[in-house]
Amino acid sequence: MRYEPTLDSVSRHPLPAWFDNAKLGIFVHWGLYSVPGWAPLSGDLGDILVSGEWAKWFANNPYAEWYMNSLRIDGSPTQRYHREIFGAEHSYFDFARDFNQAAERWDPDSWASLFARVHARYAVLTTKHHDGFTLWPTRTPNPFIPGYFARRDLVGDFMAAILGQGLTAALYYSGGLDWTFNDTVIQHIVDLQTGVPQMQAYIDYANEHWRELIDRYHTMILWNDIAYPAATDVNELFADYFNALPDGVVNNRFTQRFQLGADGNIVTDNFHDFETPEYASYPEIRTKKWESCRGIGASFGYNRNEGPAQHLTVEELVRSFVDIVSKNGNLLLNVGPMADGTIPEIQRERLLGLGEWLDVNGEAIFDTRPWVVADGTTDGAIGVRFTQKDGDLYATLLATPASTSFEIKGLRCAPDTEIKLLGGPQSLAWHATDGGVAVTLSGPPPASPAHALRISPAPLCQA
Repeated sequence: MRYEPTLDSVSRHPLPAWFDNAKLGIFVHWGLYSVPGWAPLSGDLGDILVSGEWAKWFANNPYAEWYMNSLRIDGSPTQRYHREIFGAEHSYFDFARDFNQAAERWDPDSWASLFARVHARYAVLTTKHHDGFTLWPTRTPNPFIPGYFARRDLVGDFMAAILGQGLTAALYYSGGLDWTFNDTVIQHIVDLQTGVPQMQAYIDYANEHWRELIDRYHTMILWNDIAYPAATDVNELFADYFNALPDGVVNNRFTQRFQLGADGNIVTDNFHDFETPEYASYPEIRTKKWESCRGIGASFGYNRNEGPAQHLTVEELVRSFVDIVSKNGNLLLNVGPMADGTIPEIQRERLLGLGEWLDVNGEAIFDTRPWVVADGTTDGAIGVRFTQKDGDLYATLLATPASTSFEIKGLRCAPDTEIKLLGGPQSLAWHATDGGVAVTLSGPPPASPAHALRISPAPLCQA
């Protein structure tokens, strides 16, 4: 269909199957902030959503990609670190030279092969974060800082490498904050509204950048961040995008009146294909598609200050991912490379651990849909998450059962049902109980963060 620049027209855009099926994407935050690569250790965004202590958050921001903002908050840990390591006269913008030199050594194919190895279906690169530096030599350069862009076409090299591995390639752009246009220091949640540049020059600038990312790089996601200027006709942008790339998707962060919900999701009246809770997920199945984004650690950008304690374990990562998928979500899992493109070893290890689990259990994840309910439990109080595909039900246990026999509550299976442990050699013995179905494994299950059962055909839910 042909889309018109109206809310009614763009709202008819169907969610493309590729995005619904993908489940796992890799987010990459990479830019000038990767040179200092530092932020204090002060928890993650999920903690702040509970406490509401936003002033404390921004002064002690654990997001290393916010280095430029944190540097401008008097007395902040980042300001103290910067003055000690680089000196008070060293401008944030001086990192551009260092980044451009380091980025020449980057091997994009090493990223793409890693992402493919862990079974990611798509990848998203930050083309411009809040500091305004662009990762491509744009035809619409920054009007305030000459040469404020990557000398190498990092966006083009990223897209080529990702597509070369058969993944979907997509791009992030900070439309809501650009500290070269509006240098408001963000110290409280309300500053995210006043910090959005609203002048016509910025509207034209941001729109031209998005159109360049669409026309030149064919991004399959318009992954905007924070908000968008109030006077912009976003429906015109969306209509042109969908007419050019009908299978593209747009997120919910083109909001033109910034409002953050208690669940970490940005509230908007504009059309969007999916929602984007950050360091958060939903407790129930959502009809609207959503994508949880988070770092493996507490930062998106590279933070040399983080150690194992700040990173998800493989077990935590797998179990969170299974939970998200069961509730109609995707996981956009972030890596924060160093300035030369090196992905920290601890992040590689976590990705590879997830990939090894998916080697065996990916059938229960990819191309699935939510079932009647997302959550279940065993008689041993082990959490279970359900997905379905092609008439089969997948029941994934979020821990290893203590016994080879256990009951999954709330299921009613037909007599000819076959139950199999993914990765196992044979069908499993089972019998109906008053409360569900009792399953007997053929032996002790292998060590694993989670264990997926395929139940064919899908049973009835008696809960």
